[in-house]
Amino acid sequence: MALNRQSMMSALLVTLCLGSALGVIYSSHVCREFYAALQELEAQRWASQEQYSRLLLEHSTLASPHRVLGLAEDQLQMHAPNVESTRVVTR
Repeated sequence: MALNRQSMMSALLVTLCLGSALGVIYSSHVCREFYAALQELEAQRWASQEQYSRLLLEHSTLASPHRVLGLAEDQLQMHAPNVESTRVVTR
């Protein structure tokens, strides 16, 4: 009877060790999946940051006063008013 009890305890311990090993394997697998997802998100963040920087540069280029003045003069035929056409209105 003591031998039977010892073999059952040994079988239980082996089963628990195998279960623990499978748990470690599973948690390592999940951890690697999450790390791969993190790496992908970081790459997307860097790409978005680069695109944002390019858009800021493009915006500052397109909105520069020199460019706006050139477009106003060339495409819209606008010009600054001269002194003769300027009137001061007082109340």
